[in-house]
Amino acid sequence: MKTLTALFTASIIGMIASFAHARELGPDEALRLRDAGTIVSFETLNANALARHPGSTVNESELEQHYGKYLYKVELRDPQGIDWDLELDAVSGQVLKDHQDS
Repeated sequence: MKTLTALFTASIIGMIASFAHARELGPDEALRLRDAGTIVSFETLNANALARHPGSTVNESELEQHYGKYLYKVELRDPQGIDWDLELDAVSGQVLKDHQDS
């Protein structure tokens, strides 16, 4: 029982720590980073996401900072009505995660 309690406590602490290291960036800060050349344009990021699911539309997007890395998260809906969640490296534009929303 002590082991189970310890594992549960460790997982809760880990979750809290991960939330503490992630923050959503507002539109002004996102535009400043884009204009400074720190991140690629939102048009490029959206195009990279849409290339993975042709014919899709962007439902929602946000720029976040995790442990000093800029991540662009985008939700797409494809022509068949399937929702997709993608995560891109906002500096390089590379798709890091691409999975069907459940």
